[in-house]
Amino acid sequence: MNCKIATIACLLLLASALPLGAQTQNYRENVSKRGTTAATFLEIGVGARALAMGSAFTALADDPSAVYWNAGGLAKLKRHGLIVNHSEWIADTRFDFLGASFNVGKYGTIGVSLTALTMDEMEVTTIEEPDGTGQVFDASDFAFSLAYSMRLTDRFSIGLNGKVIRQSIWEMRSVGFATDIGIHYATPFKGITLGMAMTNFGTKMKLSGPNTMVLHDPDPNSSGNNGRIPANQQMDSWALPLNFRVGIAYEAFNNSLHRAFVAVDAEHPNNDYESVQVGAEYVFRNVLALRGGYKSLFLQESEQSFTLGAGINYALVGNIMFHFDFAYVDFGLLENVQKYSIGIDF
Repeated sequence: MNCKIATIACLLLLASALPLGAQTQNYRENVSKRGTTAATFLEIGVGARALAMGSAFTALADDPSAVYWNAGGLAKLKRHGLIVNHSEWIADTRFDFLGASFNVGKYGTIGVSLTALTMDEMEVTTIEEPDGTGQVFDASDFAFSLAYSMRLTDRFSIGLNGKVIRQSIWEMRSVGFATDIGIHYATPFKGITLGMAMTNFGTKMKLSGPNTMVLHDPDPNSSGNNGRIPANQQMDSWALPLNFRVGIAYEAFNNSLHRAFVAVDAEHPNNDYESVQVGAEYVFRNVLALRGGYKSLFLQESEQSFTLGAGINYALVGNIMFHFDFAYVDFGLLENVQKYSIGIDF
């Protein structure tokens, strides 16, 4: 009885959070925190399956991409798994994600991931030399994470995910550290699961390197001073993109022929307004999957909206399962992004 009362309380809390984005924007001054955090590549969703469902994956989190969405969901995985995600991202950049989960029996589940946002080299240009100085530069973002998840009861699991983050542009570097905390709860109500996650809680990041050096004139009004004194520009420290997510998933039906889920997430980031994600998945004979969703519901002036996708599951030799997933994500004025994922369970 106490367990059911706690579950009802969680559901009511989630329901009250769903319209939070719309209410907050109606009563808040029009002041946005967009663009006020470092390492924003950590906000790029991973796994074509989750993205095709509008990123409403916190309560579902039942494949190796859970290391990103909700580390608490890793404990549900009874098999080892691997997922590789690639996409041609916005502004001619490339986004790649590699994640793996290893079930170690009664000791829980271990997850690892590597995230990379990269670009091709570009020519260095200045006001004096707009056609290029002959030098080239590039920029890249990387994050490595190690997660651990365990079941506290047969219904409740918790997970931690530690990260090392590195950003670089030309000769500038920055390193940071962060932690994700996630929980997953299978409620006593048939087919209903809850998930909560806090991601990217960690240090601030500040770029440093030789590119901060400038030639400074401490007294431009004096004609007798040295106007080319080497100095370093002071760089600011920026917080990581901290995010709080709560989600609910419902398994509408599950039999040998059909399986279907619907999911809803509400999120509260530190660099934007609140929003809601909704998604659904239908699987036929555990082979063909069709998915759809809507991202950034209630978020004004968002370029993200509907999502679509499909997937194929295929049994290979022995008990090895192969997964191929595709997602189409609409980005409004930024056109669209197509993501592909390949996964293996064994």
